[in-house]
Amino acid sequence: MDYADRATIAGPATVFGQGGIGIVRLSGDRALDLLQRLFRPRRHLSAFESHRFYYGAIVDARGDLIDEAMAVYMRGPHSYTREDVVEFHCHGGAVVGRRVLDLLLEGGARLAHPGEFTLRAFLNGRIDLSQAEGVMEVIGAQSLLGHKIAVRHLQGALRERCDALRELLRDALALVEAWIDFPEEDLDPATQDGIGVLLRQADEQVRALLESFRTGRVLRDGLGVLILGRPNVGKSSLLNALLGSARAIVTDLPGTTRDTIEEQLDLDGLLVRLIDTAGLRESADLVEQEGVRRSREKIAEADLVLLVVDGHCGVRPEDLAILDDCGDKSVLLVVNKCDLGNCELPISLAHLPRVEISASTGEGLGSLRRAIREMFVDPDPDPVRETLMVTEVRHQDCFSRCSQVLARAQAALERRESLEFLALELRLALEVLGEVTGETAPEDIINRIFSRFCIGK
Repeated sequence: MDYADRATIAGPATVFGQGGIGIVRLSGDRALDLLQRLFRPRRHLSAFESHRFYYGAIVDARGDLIDEAMAVYMRGPHSYTREDVVEFHCHGGAVVGRRVLDLLLEGGARLAHPGEFTLRAFLNGRIDLSQAEGVMEVIGAQSLLGHKIAVRHLQGALRERCDALRELLRDALALVEAWIDFPEEDLDPATQDGIGVLLRQADEQVRALLESFRTGRVLRDGLGVLILGRPNVGKSSLLNALLGSARAIVTDLPGTTRDTIEEQLDLDGLLVRLIDTAGLRESADLVEQEGVRRSREKIAEADLVLLVVDGHCGVRPEDLAILDDCGDKSVLLVVNKCDLGNCELPISLAHLPRVEISASTGEGLGSLRRAIREMFVDPDPDPVRETLMVTEVRHQDCFSRCSQVLARAQAALERRESLEFLALELRLALEVLGEVTGETAPEDIINRIFSRFCIGK
């Protein structure tokens, strides 16, 4: 994308044909001119005021009516892109929106690239790169908690944390560079201690951000929960009970579920993707064999495995073999059929968190829902209120590299290595943090981020 291209751009801000209102957006120096050429306000006015809606008609070059609409002019820099911005709010038909966009392109605007409106907001300094990514997170949020995290990123919480970290590192770098000017003198103990404190503070904050990634990703993308067990332990009954509907076929015959079944569930703002699987057992049935193979494949994709066992009949060797298949995955032991009475479970399962339920009566389902949620999310009803969480793999990579640099810097300080080496590490840490906010991000990374946007955003 040519960042020097300052042409007036146009694009649909809503999907044409899928709503009562369709919005077409303009940004650039010619936005007001195109508004004046295509829009006829119902009442005569001498000039369009900024940030005021007008009712009128959109017409073509011959004066033929295209649509009755609302229009708003937002004078830069007080706009989304910090340029002059115009929006036409038309009826939501596919033909209407397409026709309005065509008129703008015929009038000299250029079709916006994906994400170009937000890119211009970034290039013009209204938002940083992490806030731009927050825009996409808000649009793509699938749960209440995921939306709350996205809003914090949109408001600049990650940028503020990076600014605070850079301030610590700049203070440390200033101390180091002050002593570089006096090579004949050794770094005094007080200054060394001061630099060490700053480095440890920065490292602790970076590590906290890294540790938040596991929970942050789950809150944003949802929790993949795999229901696993041998045939007839009640896996499909459990799925139906959690969903509150008969999604899976339940019979007394083993091997009823031949393929995976996936459904979504909201656990107090946490999106959960429930995956019911074929019972794991040896079978001569080729279709059931394929179902078992797919079940084992799903283990690698899951965040949490619900290992369902029959508490009434007791644990069998097949149950223990299934636990071995789970490897290092997080496992929650679900002891089903507690309404029929439970057998004593083997000590080899004692290390697993456990919930006793009855999928048929509903007993224990509330405890199971809480246990699933609390294995990944703080029990606080609003766990993201005070905590900044990392959700993007790109940010995780930046903070991971920053942590590695800070570890090298602390080691160099302790070994009293050349101050030039320490200064080099501190500058590198500052550069890595700048990638998060976009100040030092490579152009190909910026292009990749904005290519994920839709055209009108």
